[in-house]
Amino acid sequence: MRTSLCDTFGIEHPIFGFTPSEHVAAAISRAGGLGVLGCVRFNDAADLAEVLDWMDENTDGKPYGVDVVMPAKIPAEGAALDLDKLIPPGHKDFVERTLQRLGVPPIGGEGRAGVLGWLHSVARSHVDVALEHPVKLIANALGSPPVDIIDRAHEHGVLVAALAGKAEHARSHVANGVDIVVAQGYEAGGHTGEIATMVLVPEIVDAVGVPVLAAGGIGSGRQVAAAMALGADGVWMGSYWLTTAEYTQSLGESAMQQALLGATSSDTVRTRIYTGKPARLLKTKWTDAWAAEDAPEPLPMPLQNLLVAEAHNRINHANDPAVVSMPVGQIVGRMSAVHPVAEVMADLVSGTRRTLDRLRDL
Repeated sequence: MRTSLCDTFGIEHPIFGFTPSEHVAAAISRAGGLGVLGCVRFNDAADLAEVLDWMDENTDGKPYGVDVVMPAKIPAEGAALDLDKLIPPGHKDFVERTLQRLGVPPIGGEGRAGVLGWLHSVARSHVDVALEHPVKLIANALGSPPVDIIDRAHEHGVLVAALAGKAEHARSHVANGVDIVVAQGYEAGGHTGEIATMVLVPEIVDAVGVPVLAAGGIGSGRQVAAAMALGADGVWMGSYWLTTAEYTQSLGESAMQQALLGATSSDTVRTRIYTGKPARLLKTKWTDAWAAEDAPEPLPMPLQNLLVAEAHNRINHANDPAVVSMPVGQIVGRMSAVHPVAEVMADLVSGTRRTLDRLRDL
């Protein structure tokens, strides 16, 4: 199972794995795919630099990439404190009332600051740090990064990928200089559009002349083969790594993984309550509360994240699977057991080969 992207990146399998865990990202690369580390959780560029140093030492010389969150248009930004003042008091009151009603207790110490990685200036610092390391890919979760960022990446010999939920978005990305388009269907976890993968992938393949990765609803070799049949040059997988042994190693046993392991493909919801942009989350009592009639409308990015950041921290500490707030795709219905990344990768590859063999026999 080789495509042109295998030769481009020097990888064995055209499987790109997005994850917020450096342990998972490194394991994906070691297993022959391309691990892509999500950077949005890093408020401090020095912390990201330390983690990328660790990646350099733990990928056995195999390539890896990073994922940033950067809008193409540069927004006006103030300090985090100034942004906090833009959050209506009624929204803050709703969050506190909801946490109390769900039995989520306060935690000691100062409240957690919002994840500043959603800010354009912080995302730029992530790019600065990444380009000081041997990364092979910079992906942007919000579509095309600014053209000057694309040009800087190319000057360092680094390719740029951008997620797209429509063919028109993909064409715009390529016009801006993006090298790889990730066609992310409605089924996907996190930020996602309204068109299903089965429809979206061939539309984008036909619209652009660059390699396309299929994303959304991929968690088996049959689905990898389906992506190839639709014209993709590889797959982009995020949710499926959340129940790997290496993710457990990163976080320890968690209510989040318990909730994922027990969920079905019907147990997700697409909502703006996580970041302010539409994102698919695990359906829990927390998402239900925001869908109630008395709930306020979510705020735009990055204000919504700043609003709920401390709540997410309290929810994590509460360790209650019924309340967790976690982006995940509809593929969660297949995520019923914990396996090492290498085992997951081997199963994906062997399943793809079996499927292609069966199709050849038809």
